[in-house]
Amino acid sequence: MWKKIGYFISITIVLASIVAYYGYTTIFTDNTAFENEIVNIQIPANTSYTEVLSILRDQNVLKSEQSFDRVAGWMNYQRERVPSGSYELKKGWSNKEIISKLRAGIQKPKNVTFNNVRTIEELMGPLSSEIGLDSSELVAYFTDPTVLSNLGYTKENILSLFIPNSYQMYWDISLEGLSKKMISEHDKFWSKKNREQKAADKGLTKNEVYALASIVEKESQHGPERPIIAGLYLNRIKQGIALQADPTVVFANGDFGIRRVLNKHLIIDSPYNTYLYPGIPPGPIYMPSIESIDAVLEPEEHDYIFMCAKPGYGTQHAFAKTNRGHAANARKYHAWLSEQGIK
Repeated sequence: MWKKIGYFISITIVLASIVAYYGYTTIFTDNTAFENEIVNIQIPANTSYTEVLSILRDQNVLKSEQSFDRVAGWMNYQRERVPSGSYELKKGWSNKEIISKLRAGIQKPKNVTFNNVRTIEELMGPLSSEIGLDSSELVAYFTDPTVLSNLGYTKENILSLFIPNSYQMYWDISLEGLSKKMISEHDKFWSKKNREQKAADKGLTKNEVYALASIVEKESQHGPERPIIAGLYLNRIKQGIALQADPTVVFANGDFGIRRVLNKHLIIDSPYNTYLYPGIPPGPIYMPSIESIDAVLEPEEHDYIFMCAKPGYGTQHAFAKTNRGHAANARKYHAWLSEQGIK
């Protein structure tokens, strides 16, 4: 009898060891199939556990889907709705490590940078490539009349909400979350360096500063010139002179390949045509750099009211205080354009 008991105990120990080994390897050993050191997976909102398996399968993440499925059951990850987000998984991770991260929703924020766009539609393309929102969905949201009214913007000036910079965001940020993020960052920007007060001292709203800075941005890529140009346009505003800024005419015509603004371009009836309509346009013609925004807030003080590009392919300008001086500068530049065959 004792022999039978000993035999039974031995068998039990062996079976327990096998089960323990199987459980250990299933939970704690490497179950990654990808070759790179890191793989990123995106889980959209309202994704089910079954759909997560499809995502992992499509990206060849797992060596054994069966073992992953078993551990997911043990760890209570087999849910109808799992945490959404963008997740960084590392080569060599076990089922426990992968599931722990996905189950807890532990994401790494993304650095999202935007600049150098003309319109809200242009902005939403590159922005959507960094987060889990479709560009058409983003455009629809930020041009929706109700949303614009609640935010205190119009379709013409909504781009002013977006200050060009790099921001940390989670991939699964919502439309409302993105809106709140941009409002917060916008307010932080204007609260720094006394920017809001500087704008008020010039009799300008923040949106007007942004719009004027967008013209300054398109007038010159030469940084040291921007405070001079900003001062020139502010001089014209003070004196009630139309801005007559060529970049606004290009924007009004919608032809961004125009190299030489001609009389035929100046007659287009658009609130962005600063030859026809005095004052600052209803919205920006471009996303200005922070440098251009600060140039408007801290312009160079002078008496210039005219500017003209200098001959050559550089970006610098000749400035003038009088019509006569401007006419002389313009003749030189137009002669150079004709010599180059630029029409």
